[in-house]
Amino acid sequence: MMRALFLGRFQPFHCGHLKMIRDIAKDAEYLVIAMGSAQYSHTLENPFTAGERYTMISRSLSNEGIENYHIVTIEDLHRYAAWVAHVVSQSPKFDCVYAHNPLSIRLFKEGGFQVVELDLFEPERYSGTEIRRRIMEGEEWRNLVPGEVAIVIDEINGEKRLLDLASK
Repeated sequence: MMRALFLGRFQPFHCGHLKMIRDIAKDAEYLVIAMGSAQYSHTLENPFTAGERYTMISRSLSNEGIENYHIVTIEDLHRYAAWVAHVVSQSPKFDCVYAHNPLSIRLFKEGGFQVVELDLFEPERYSGTEIRRRIMEGEEWRNLVPGEVAIVIDEINGEKRLLDLASK
């Protein structure tokens, strides 16, 4: 069995992410969830803090009974030649990377890792961009995220945060 790394920004964590994690967890003895762009929050593209995203993910996985994981926060480096080493230095050991982003795929392959290229699950529905758009336009979004994520967004008044950010 392998130790897998799954990369994402999780802005917010949604049902597409959860499906991919369920699928990866079937093959991996342990899963490292690498939350990228950890230093960013309170913008339209990255409205939620690393701590808020951590809570969204951990509550959702706990609710699913998934326990064989560790979440790490990865700040963007903006130096691609050093990025893989940066992720490795911030993470528990892993031997396989699951990713969709073409740049991440290339960098980890060049870094000598086995990479599984993921197809997104219903990307027209399950994307952070679409969920944030729906929140800002007052459309239904809760059915696109695990129930625990909706609770976290309510607890932090995330809808209002996004609306305030959009009005600036």
